[in-house]
Amino acid sequence: MTDTADLTEVRVEDFLPQSPPAVWRALTTRELLAQWLMPNDFAPEVGHRFHFRTEPVPAARFSGVIACEVLELREPELLAISWADESAENDMATTVTFSLEAHDGGTRLTVVQSGYRADHPGDQMARTIMGSGWAGRIVPRLREVVQG
Repeated sequence: MTDTADLTEVRVEDFLPQSPPAVWRALTTRELLAQWLMPNDFAPEVGHRFHFRTEPVPAARFSGVIACEVLELREPELLAISWADESAENDMATTVTFSLEAHDGGTRLTVVQSGYRADHPGDQMARTIMGSGWAGRIVPRLREVVQG
């Protein structure tokens, strides 16, 4: 389920039948993260700076390189990372937070990408793209990786 009412964030909630530690492993293991999100040089350490790499989208001023930093890490319940295009041409800067809660023998997952400027057309275009991306492609791929 995606909530689109708040112009400053994208929020996606889902239920995965696996335990929080199983979902956590897919969120914090570099190779598994690459399978459902993007190639990366992630390490589960607060303060670690890393990059995601994918195809650029020139029409959206997206360079294809996302500069990130691990902001918060509480195993197996919370991972927060900064998320910004590495290009100086795109000044959008957001935070992505993955919250995991044990629920009915599985995991309630909440993904929030926040920090979009409500009055900035570029941020709002990115919010629309990421809203459909998180809900339509990324979280379903995470589900597949967790299921093995």
